[in-house]
Amino acid sequence: MRELIKEYRQSVPALRFIGKKYGDSPNGYGEMWGAWFENGWFDIIEKQVEGNTGDTYEDGAAQIGLIGGDGTAENPMEYWIGMFMPEKTPVPEEFEHIDFPKSELGICWLYGNKNELFGNYNQCMEKLIDKGYEIAELPWCFERYVCPRFTTPDDKGNVILDIGFFVK
Repeated sequence: MRELIKEYRQSVPALRFIGKKYGDSPNGYGEMWGAWFENGWFDIIEKQVEGNTGDTYEDGAAQIGLIGGDGTAENPMEYWIGMFMPEKTPVPEEFEHIDFPKSELGICWLYGNKNELFGNYNQCMEKLIDKGYEIAELPWCFERYVCPRFTTPDDKGNVILDIGFFVK
C-alpha cells in the first residue's frame, strides 16, 4: 500500500535540466526509460561535468522524469527524461535543455511497491498545500529516482519515490 511518509522544502541553486522531451503517452513511459539505460544516455549527461553530479544539491545525482504542461491545446503535456545539472552545463548533441533559476522545491516521499508510486502527483501536491506550501506558477513537477532508496527495495519489497514541485 502506497504511503506518503515525508514532505519537506529543499533549496536548490540555478539548474539546467538536460534530457529528451516526449509527448503524452497513454501507454506510459517504461519503454522510453528502457532506451535511456540501453543507450547510456544518463552517462553521456553526467560526463558533461567534472566530479560528482550529486555535489550540486542534495540528491542531485538522481534521474528525473520531468512533467510540464496541463494537457490543453495552449499548453500540451510534456514528459522529459533526464537530469538536473549545474547551470551552464554543456548540452550534448541530441539532447535538449531547460534552465531553471535558483528555486525552492516541495518534496514528497512516497513509500510502497514501485507499481503503486507512479502518477501520484495530485496526492503530493495536495499534501504540500495542506502543509502551507504555495505551488509556484512554473508548470513543472517531477519524479526523482534517488539511489538507493528507489533502486533497493526494503524487506517488504517497497521503495521510496520522490515527487517534487517548484514552490514559493
